[in-house]
Amino acid sequence: SAGGSGENGGGMVSASDGSGVTPEEEAHAATVVGEQDQSPPRPEPEKKQSYKDATFEKTINAPVVMVGDLRRLSWNGIPRKHRPQAWKILLGYLPANSARRKQTLERKRSEYRDAIATHYDIDDNARTMQEQETLRQVLVDVPRTAPDIALFRDNRLRQALGRLLYIWACRHPASSYVQGINDLATPLISVFLSSYCDDDDDVLEGKIMDDITDDQLFEVEADTYWCLTNLLAGIQDHYTADQPGVQRMVMRLEELVARIDADLTQHLRETGIEFFQFAFKWMNCLLLREFTLPCVMRLWDTYLSEAGGGFEDFHVYVCAAFLCQFSAEVQCMQFDELFGFMQNMPTGDWGDGEVEIILSQAYVLSTLFDGSDAHLISQNR
Repeated sequence: SAGGSGENGGGMVSASDGSGVTPEEEAHAATVVGEQDQSPPRPEPEKKQSYKDATFEKTINAPVVMVGDLRRLSWNGIPRKHRPQAWKILLGYLPANSARRKQTLERKRSEYRDAIATHYDIDDNARTMQEQETLRQVLVDVPRTAPDIALFRDNRLRQALGRLLYIWACRHPASSYVQGINDLATPLISVFLSSYCDDDDDVLEGKIMDDITDDQLFEVEADTYWCLTNLLAGIQDHYTADQPGVQRMVMRLEELVARIDADLTQHLRETGIEFFQFAFKWMNCLLLREFTLPCVMRLWDTYLSEAGGGFEDFHVYVCAAFLCQFSAEVQCMQFDELFGFMQNMPTGDWGDGEVEIILSQAYVLSTLFDGSDAHLISQNR
């Protein structure tokens, strides 16, 4: 027959077609092909490192980190795997000199262990009335901390968080513990835990707690304590009596928005919405209740790169840019709808892209207004 493909089904050429291939050779060839099919797949070539990541890696892995360079690179976002170490350096916890880091970590973690013995692992009767009240407040607030994130519903983690907050309060009696400080610990804990895990989702979903040892969790707790201490040192009057730092920032925000979006300010005034009704929380908790935790991590990369003023001065510009982002929507709302909107901003689906737009707008505002005598109330502080 012509072609011989009909009754042979797949068109396989047989020996009778004159090709010289015997059935035995066909069977052997099929076996070889099958073996080849079962061989492990070739590994995919590694993704080429971006210039940004390569530059960051070179900077942070230097024997002595040039902190100015680290700040400049961090402003635009820190690669995930370098974030724990970068934050610790930018917060002044780890020295820039890599040769001194191991000794520093051992000393600071040992100091924290001593603080636990002095302040926490003691009989309640040995605490002052003020300390007992502080401990009670901390233990009430810890279960309320980031309740929608599975990680912070873990009992071991809650114990660590409560302990470090209480010890901070005992060692800083001028401000003691104020609601809102518990929120500030959550990005630090999450980032430092990520050192022990390759997937941020596993951290925030709490899966990491199945694998992390008590010793590793203690290291995260101690590092969080010291980094939170250094962060709060720069904004300490936010958490002293009457929280003057927070009040100052709200007033600065109101004056700034009045200058860049007079229509929005006028609408809020006419509607009966006071800036303190929504912005106090923005300043007290640094937008942690407005943004998802991954967005806050990206925000803090930039705040930490702003030498000294990220969590106060630059934060006001971020809040102004954030509020003005919703100007058109807000101006269409009346009191009830507007009050609800300001308490629950629609940012649940935001990612780094949206945060970086706000940061860019905040940077423009800071270049326009920072240092202007006519600028903001804070110039007289």
